[in-house]
Formats: sequence, C-alpha cells, structure tokens
Amino acid sequence: MNSSEKPSPALHALAQDFRNALRHSVYLVRRLDADGDLSAAQLSTLKMLLDDGIRVGEIARNLGVKVPSATEQIIKLEKAGLARREADPDDSRAVRVVLTAEGRSAVESADERRNAVMAGILAALSEPERRALAAAIPVVEKINTTLQH
Repeated sequence: MNSSEKPSPALHALAQDFRNALRHSVYLVRRLDADGDLSAAQLSTLKMLLDDGIRVGEIARNLGVKVPSATEQIIKLEKAGLARREADPDDSRAVRVVLTAEGRSAVESADERRNAVMAGILAALSEPERRALAAAIPVVEKINTTLQH
C-alpha cells in the first residue's frame, strides 16, 4: 500500500489497537524501576548513547522534544557523571553525547532490575502465551525499523 491509499477498516482498527497497546506498555515499563535513581526520560536518553553516542538533535527527535529540552536532560546527565559531550568524529562542527563508564553501569543496573521485574510478570503467562510473545518480537522490531526511516 502506498501513502496515498487509505487503509482498510480492519487494518485501521489493528493500527489503533496496536498503538494503544504500545502506549500503555510504555507507561507500564516506565514504572518497572520506579525506585531506581534515574527517571524514565534519563534512562531512555542514556540508552540512546549505548553504541557510539549520538547528536543532541537526534536525542531530541527520539524523545519527541525540542533541542533545548534535550540539552537540559543532557546537562543533568553530565552533572551526574553519566554522559559527556565530545567532538563528532564525522563532523568537526558537531557534538556527540556519549556514555561515561558510570552511565553504562547505571544503564546495566537499571536493565537488570527491570528485567527481573518483567521476568516475574512473564512467569505468570502460560507457555503458549510466552511462545506467542516471542514470535511477535521480530514483527515489532520490523515495525520499529520501518518507523526509524
């Protein structure tokens, strides 16, 4: 289907149900580590830096905020020693935000706590439900990849 074609009512309903389920899941996942030291926004920002870091504009786009708001978040993470800004090796005029060793450790600890909580939740599912969830993950990843471009 190209962008000018209108989706069928069934596809439109599936899209709405999927978006609603994802939105609700995002809210719940953010609460998995409510007792952690980092806010959900801080942890999301740090996770964006896991590879080689990224530019502030990309962080803003990923968070759905303006660059000044993303910059405020980055300043807080820098003050906490979790991230730092450095010259972009691909463009000397640009700056990349990268994780510090402390930032990487904070992400790993938060992931460990969240995974433990989620594993407890998934333990309540039946084996067929877990298989269905595992089978759906590649589809969700494909959708994510499509949305990134």
